[in-house]
Parts: sequence; structure tokens; C-alpha cells
Amino acid sequence: MAITLHNLKPAKGARRRKIRLGRGNASGRGTYSTKGQKGQRARSGGRSGLKLKGLKRRLLNLPKIGGFKSKYSKLAGVNVGVLNEYFKDGERVTLARLRQLGLLDRGVTAKILGDGELKKKVIVVGLKVSAGALDKIKSAGGTVLAKMEK
Repeated sequence: MAITLHNLKPAKGARRRKIRLGRGNASGRGTYSTKGQKGQRARSGGRSGLKLKGLKRRLLNLPKIGGFKSKYSKLAGVNVGVLNEYFKDGERVTLARLRQLGLLDRGVTAKILGDGELKKKVIVVGLKVSAGALDKIKSAGGTVLAKMEK
């Protein structure tokens, strides 16, 4: 069969011509431009749909974007009573050692607090120390070093 003007068709899967909305009533898509009457979705920019409540992200299993990450590290309190249990006499108390013993999570820094009794000499290196804890460490014969020595 020969191809003539009356039997021309677009190829299978070819794109259809975009329907031009809002070009007057003679076009067949004038007046309300297929948007109905009034309401949020009849306005420009009103077809936001699932984006409104984050449903689209939830359906697509995407993470939420937003918020901020604090520049300050999170502090975890470690009491001197705990140091008494986990450390030997004369041992250094460092951030790495506290993590190794499972007393701290990753990404958290520590502050030594003064709850409990300390009977061992410990050397606290590079950690924040409360005033009460400092008194207890010094009275037990220990020291607090601000920076780690090599």
C-alpha cells in the first residue's frame, strides 16, 4: 500500500504534538485552559502536588535535605568514677583511649566530670575537665595536660 496524505501516521512511539493551552476559545483550549475554575491548582504555580508535604521524597526513598550541621562537636560526660574503673594507676586518659574502651561514640568529644571517687593517679590529656573533676584528679595525685605530648 502506498503512503499518501490521507493515510500518513506518526511512527510508533513518536512524540505527540504539545497541546497549546490558553490560546483563545477558537483553539478549543481557551478560557480556563483545562484548569477548571478557581482554586489553588487553577493558579500559576499551583500544581506542586506531592512536593507540598515531602511525599515525593518519601515515595522515592530520598533523604530529607535541609537543616544545618553545627560547627561545635557534641560533648559526652565521663565521670571520674568511671576513670577509676577503666584505667590503671599512672595511665593516660585520651580521647582515642576512651573510644577504644567503648565509653564514647564516634564524632563525640568528652568532658571529664566530677561524679564518683578517684583513687588512681591518671594523666588526662587533651580533654575538657570540670572544676570538680580537676580537684579530684589533683587530690588523687594525677595531672591534666591541655595538649597531647609527643
